[in-house]
Amino acid sequence: MDYQVVVGGAGPVGLWLAGELRRAGITAAVVEARTERDTRSRALTVHPRTIETFASRGVHEPFMREGMPLPGGHFGVLESRLDFRRLPSPFPHTLALPQERTEALLEQQALDLGADILRGQEVTGFTEDPDHITVHITGPHGPSTLQAAYLVGCDGARSTVRRAAGIDHPGTPSTVLGWLGDVILDQPPAPGYSRFGPAGTLMAVLMPGGIHRLVGITPRDLTTTWPGDLTLDELRENVIAVAGTDFGMRDPIWLSRYGNATRLAAQYRKGRVFLAGDAAHQHFPAGGVGMNVGIQDAANLAWKLAATLNAWAPEALLDTYHAERHPVGADLTETSRAQVALMTAFTPEGLSLRGLLARLISTLPGLNDHLAAQVSSLAVAYPPTDPRAHPLAGTRAPDLAIGDTGLFALLRADSYLLLDLTPGGRLGRLTRPGLRVHTGTLHLPPADWTGIRAALIRPDGHIAWAGAHHDDTALMEGLGAALAVTHRK
Repeated sequence: MDYQVVVGGAGPVGLWLAGELRRAGITAAVVEARTERDTRSRALTVHPRTIETFASRGVHEPFMREGMPLPGGHFGVLESRLDFRRLPSPFPHTLALPQERTEALLEQQALDLGADILRGQEVTGFTEDPDHITVHITGPHGPSTLQAAYLVGCDGARSTVRRAAGIDHPGTPSTVLGWLGDVILDQPPAPGYSRFGPAGTLMAVLMPGGIHRLVGITPRDLTTTWPGDLTLDELRENVIAVAGTDFGMRDPIWLSRYGNATRLAAQYRKGRVFLAGDAAHQHFPAGGVGMNVGIQDAANLAWKLAATLNAWAPEALLDTYHAERHPVGADLTETSRAQVALMTAFTPEGLSLRGLLARLISTLPGLNDHLAAQVSSLAVAYPPTDPRAHPLAGTRAPDLAIGDTGLFALLRADSYLLLDLTPGGRLGRLTRPGLRVHTGTLHLPPADWTGIRAALIRPDGHIAWAGAHHDDTALMEGLGAALAVTHRK
């Protein structure tokens, strides 16, 4: 077998997946049609949960150094921005960082960890057998094949892997065309500029190198007809219509249109094939969440593939990938549609609705917190199958202070972490593959952790089980039942 896992697509999702697999000792290759990285950055925003995920592997510092921290984000370009500073995270902000740099950092990590990145080659299909999958690729020297245990399609909205697998991709067609231009502005607006009114919506984002990204929609963009490629003159006309000035724009780096076609793969897994990122969920780029949700797809899938291939978890664990991530994709597409409705509400009634929601966000902290947690992925939880489970089960574990370290520093890609918080570490004798034990005492625990005596943390940072039993026998029984779901005896 050439590799244990072949990944189609070297975007941020495929690269993080490959790196995680290598951290768990799994051989992996990434097949990418592009001979070099795309310098045009579709994504600009790294959200708090993604930074936490990077921090749980100790690789977040380069992103923090290069990215520009911003205290919030927008929902439907409403006048009241979401305040991320209230989020319960050590990273209560977004990072403004071009996708090209995110990819560069993730690619170097994957290479350093031993992943193979096969550029200039493209997955064209596959043949699946009971115990392996043969991946068909084409490159400069013609067609060839790779054998693997599993294939993961991280190859975008037009995924070849998804089509070859025959996975349905239902949804709604495009009815709105957004536009963007990366340009030089001689008279740039103030940082964080955005404007919305009957003439359209416009945001201006400062990027590295003194480039500004202008993005927006005008009423004439509410169409199903493709008007051709965006020109600088059209961008200038749109910006003047909304802002009353073109800000002295010149020297375009990239001009593009994009639609609001919204689709969700019916299956995230089919046999030995999996989908992640845009291959699984396509939506309008509202709030910069797409790349981040895709990286969380990869974080969820990687440890499950590794646990299965390393033989400490049953193969049935892989079915939980669809069960856990498909609802997240459904929520993403629904939220994206809602934001499109707000971003195209150019009528007097629509403007009134936007004004009402903006006032609610600014006056109701709970609404701000709910939307900020949703947009940032901090609110994602995977409902446990046991109705008797502790309320913490399935939620994201915060960066708990345990002795002189934080929880994120203890997480690893290749194993569960058992936090033994009992006096003297009474559970420390428990040993099995794919499990590490850390004993300690929580310092200033969050309110919902009060009384917790032990917790089982998955490699992706979600809580598999939490126990508050005062009786040690009952505590061990609960832990044993939780481990029986994911660990072979």
